[in-house]
Amino acid sequence: MLRTIAPGARILCRDAEWLVKSTTQSSDGSRVIKAVGVSEFIRGRTAQFIENLEDDLQVLRPEETELIADTSSGYKHSLLFIESHLRQTVPDDRRIYLGQQAAMDVMNYQLLPASKALQMPRQRILIADAVGLGKTLECGILVSELIRRGQGRRILVVTTKSMMVQFQKEFWIRFTIPLVRLDSMQLQRIRTRIPGNHNPFHYYDRSIISIDTLKQDREYRSFLERAYWDIIIIDEAHNVARRGKGQGASQRAKLAERLSTRSDTLILLSATPHDGRPESFASLMNMLDPTAIVNESNYTKDDIRDLYVRRFKKDVLQDLKQHVPERNVEAIEAQASPAEEDVFEILNELKLHSIDSRRKAGQLFKTTLLKAMLSSPAACLETVTNRLKRLTKREDADEADRHDIGELEDLKQALVRVRVEDFSKYQRLLKLIQKDFGWMGRDAKDRLVIFSGRLETLRFLKEQLVKDLGLKPEAVSVLDGGMPDFDQTRIVEEFGQENAKVRILIATEVASEGLNLHYLSHKLIHFDIPWSLMTLQQRNGRIDRYGQNRQPEIRYMLTRSQLERMDEVERIVKVLLDKDEQAIKNIGDPSVFMGVFEAEAEEEVIARVIEEGTSAEAFSQQLDENAATGGEFNIFDWYDNPDEVEESAEGIDDQVTVEEGTLLSLFPSTFQYAITALQSLEKLPPNLNINEAERFIELQLPAELERRYDRLPREIRPQNNALLHLSDRPETIMKAMEDARRQEATWTSKQYLWDLHPLMEWLTDRCLFRFGRHQAPVLLLHDGMASQEVTFVLFGSFPNRRGSPVINRWVSVVFERGKFIRVELFSDTVQRTELGQRPIPNPGAAEVDDLSPLRTQAIAKAMTYLQKERQVCDTTLAPKLKEQRERLERLKGYHIEQLELRFEDDKRPEAIKQQRRQGELSYIEKIFKDYRDWVELSMTTEPDPYIKIVAVFRRNG
Repeated sequence: MLRTIAPGARILCRDAEWLVKSTTQSSDGSRVIKAVGVSEFIRGRTAQFIENLEDDLQVLRPEETELIADTSSGYKHSLLFIESHLRQTVPDDRRIYLGQQAAMDVMNYQLLPASKALQMPRQRILIADAVGLGKTLECGILVSELIRRGQGRRILVVTTKSMMVQFQKEFWIRFTIPLVRLDSMQLQRIRTRIPGNHNPFHYYDRSIISIDTLKQDREYRSFLERAYWDIIIIDEAHNVARRGKGQGASQRAKLAERLSTRSDTLILLSATPHDGRPESFASLMNMLDPTAIVNESNYTKDDIRDLYVRRFKKDVLQDLKQHVPERNVEAIEAQASPAEEDVFEILNELKLHSIDSRRKAGQLFKTTLLKAMLSSPAACLETVTNRLKRLTKREDADEADRHDIGELEDLKQALVRVRVEDFSKYQRLLKLIQKDFGWMGRDAKDRLVIFSGRLETLRFLKEQLVKDLGLKPEAVSVLDGGMPDFDQTRIVEEFGQENAKVRILIATEVASEGLNLHYLSHKLIHFDIPWSLMTLQQRNGRIDRYGQNRQPEIRYMLTRSQLERMDEVERIVKVLLDKDEQAIKNIGDPSVFMGVFEAEAEEEVIARVIEEGTSAEAFSQQLDENAATGGEFNIFDWYDNPDEVEESAEGIDDQVTVEEGTLLSLFPSTFQYAITALQSLEKLPPNLNINEAERFIELQLPAELERRYDRLPREIRPQNNALLHLSDRPETIMKAMEDARRQEATWTSKQYLWDLHPLMEWLTDRCLFRFGRHQAPVLLLHDGMASQEVTFVLFGSFPNRRGSPVINRWVSVVFERGKFIRVELFSDTVQRTELGQRPIPNPGAAEVDDLSPLRTQAIAKAMTYLQKERQVCDTTLAPKLKEQRERLERLKGYHIEQLELRFEDDKRPEAIKQQRRQGELSYIEKIFKDYRDWVELSMTTEPDPYIKIVAVFRRNG
C-alpha cells in the first residue's frame, strides 16, 4: 500500500506526472485515483488509476521537493501557484462558503437546506419547501458547496420533460454548473462514439434526463443503474413516491429506488411530498436512508427529522417581503345569462339512471357535466356529444339507455343555444381584461396567464380572445399536456422572451407544476376553478414566486346561478378560495384542509360534497376541523396546537444555525485572480479583453479550454467564433438573463465568473503547473519577516478511509538563523507579511542551497502539528462514530423485531415462509452493513497525512 494519497498530491504513473483530484474506493475495496495530467504531453487530460493494477505508481515525497528561486516580476508566478493550491483546498467544516455568492438575490432561508445537509454524515435530504420559494436554487446552493468540497464531479439530475430546460438554465446561469440534456437520441449519438461495452452514462460527468425517458427504455435504464455519481438530484420527487393504497411501486418509483443506491449524495425536491399516507412518504425517506424507518405505516417525525426541510410562505415571510410583493386576489363573479340558466335547470333535474348505474367508481356523470359547464358551455357540449356517441353505438341499449339519451339530447340542444354573447363568464373575462386591468396587449412585459382544466375551453378561448381583443393569432399561445416536449418547451421559452409576439398564455395543468411564468407576467386568471387546493397552489405559484418583482394579480372567475342548488356549487368553490388564502397567511399547507394530499383525491372530495348536497357553510366548518388535526397523515404535525403554529413551523430554525465563512485568498477577488492568471499565461488567449472598470473579461477559447468545452452543453459554448464574455457581478448576470429574454435569446451570452466556472477550473489547473515536477518556489520578503527568518509553507491533509479529506491545514514552520522557532497558521503568516496585499519587488534570484537541510526538519515539525490536529479531530469524531454505531445497532434490532412480528401471522406454508423471511433478513443485514461500512470509512482518518511543501519565504536582506 502506498503512503497517503490525497487531493492535491503529485504522483508518477506510466512515466508521467499527475495531479490527484480525488480518490475513491471501488466496490471491491481498491483505491481509485482520479487525476489530471501535469507532464507536457498529457497536460490537462484526466485519467483514473486503480492503485493495485499500477506497477510504477509512486507518490512524490515532500522531503525531495526541489526549492527553486522564482524570477517572475512581483513573484506573480509564486502567488498564482500558492493561490491555486488554496483554491484546491477542501473546506473541512460545515459553514457555507460559496453558495451565497451565486447569481441570485439570496435570502437567508434559502441557505438553510445546504447548512442542514452539510451537518449530516452524508448529504441525503428532501427539500420540500412550498411552491414558489425556490427549491431549485436551494438545491443549487447545496450542490455548489459540495462541488467546492470535491464531492460533485459527477452529477445526475432526473426531472420531468417540461422542466429539463428550465432546470438546466438555472443551474448554469446562476451557478455555472453545466448539465448536458440527455434524451434517447443524444444517448444513441454517444453510443456511436464509444466502444460497445462502454457505459454511455460515463461519457458526460454532469447531465440531466427525464424520468420518463429512463423508464421507457430498458437498455438505457440498465446502463444508468450500473453507473455511479457523486450527486443525484430527483426533481418533482412526488412523482417517484409509492402512491395509492395496495398498489405496488410504479416504474418511476422502482427506478428512483435503484438510483438512490448509485450515489453518496441524494437530493429530492418536491412541494407536495406526500399523498396523506405514511407509506408513500416513507418510500421517499427510505431512498434517503433505508435504516431510519422501521415500520412504514407507523413512525414519528423524530425518526426522519434530519432527512427533510419543509417551509411555507408564512414561515419565511420576513425574507420574502423584501423580494416578492404580496399578492392581490379577487373572485370575479358573473351572473348566468337566461340561456345558461336553461342549461343549469336541465342539469339540476338531470337523472341519468343507466349511465350512473354502470359507473364503477368516481363522481356521478351529472357532476362531471356540471363541472364541465362551470368551465364553459363548449366543454360541456363536448362531454355530452362524446357520451351520446357511445350510447347510440350500444347494441344492447334498453329503456334506461333511451331515457338517458333523451335527457342528454335535451341538454345538448340547450347548450347549442348558448351563444358567445350568452356566455356570461367569458363576457366578464373580456371586461376584466379590458376595463378592470386596462390591458391592451401592447406592453410586452405585461402578459396574461389564463388557466383552464378543459381542452375544449382552451380552444374556445384561443379562438375568441383573438377576435374580441383584436389580437393576431400568434399573440395567444395554448399549452396542454398532449403537445410534444419540444413544443411545450418552445412555448414556455417564448412566453418569457420580451421580443416574442405572444401576449396571452392559455394553459391546462401541465403548466402548473414547476414552470417559471413570472418573468413578464404578474396577472393570472383562473377561468375555471380546479376542485383542488393543491392545484390552486401550483397554478398560483407560476407567477407568485421568488423572482417576481411586481404585485401578483390573481383572479378567480365564477358563474353564479339563480337556481339555489346550482349556485351552491360555486359557493363551495368559493370556500376553497378562502381556505387557499387562509393557508398562505396562517397555516402553510393547504392540503391539510381536506386531508387527502392528492389533487385527484381532493377533486373527489368536492364531487362527493356536491353530490351529497352539503352546504358551503358545513363544508367550510369541516375543512377547519380537518386543519385542526392535520388530516390523516400527521407527520407534519404543526397544527396540533394552532396557538403555536408560528413558533413550531418546522422546528428546523431552532436546530440549524446557518454559518457563513470566508476562505483564505491572496487576491482581493476571483476576478483579480482570473486576470492575473490570464495575463501570466505563456501564450495569451486570442482576443483577450479585460475591463477592470466594468468587471468583465472577453476572450476567444484557446484550444486547451475548447477541448474542455467539448464535454459541456452546446448551449453554453460561444457560437460562430463569438467571444466568451464573463462578469463577476451577480447583478450583471441577472440583468443579462432579462436581456436574453428581450432579445429572443434562450441563453444569455454572458457567463458568471466565480469559483465554479470552467474557465476558473482551467486557470487553477494551469497555475498548479506553474513550476516543474515536485518543485516549490522561494520568495524574498521584507515586511513582517524577522531578521534571517526562513518560513516553510506547507499544506497537510488527513483523508478518511474513503479518500475524502477530513482535516486540511495550511501551516508555516518558522526558522530564525537556522533554528526552529514555531509552527503557525499560514493565515497568520499572510497577515503579518501582507502577502498579496501590496506589490512585492523581486530583487533577483533567491539563495536556495542553504535551505535544503531545513526541509526534513520543517516536514517533521509540520507532521507533529498535524498529528495533534488529528487527535483533536478523532476525539471529536469518536463519540459521533460511537453514536452512529449504537444507532444502527438499535435500528437494526427494531427492523428484525418487526420482521419477526410480520412472519408470526404469516399463514403460508413453513418452507415458503422461511424462504421469504430469510430473503428479507438478508436484505436488512445488507442495508445495515452498507451503511455501517460507509460510516466507518467516512469517520475514520488515515494514520499518516499527505504533506506538501508549497513555498518558502525568506527575509530579503
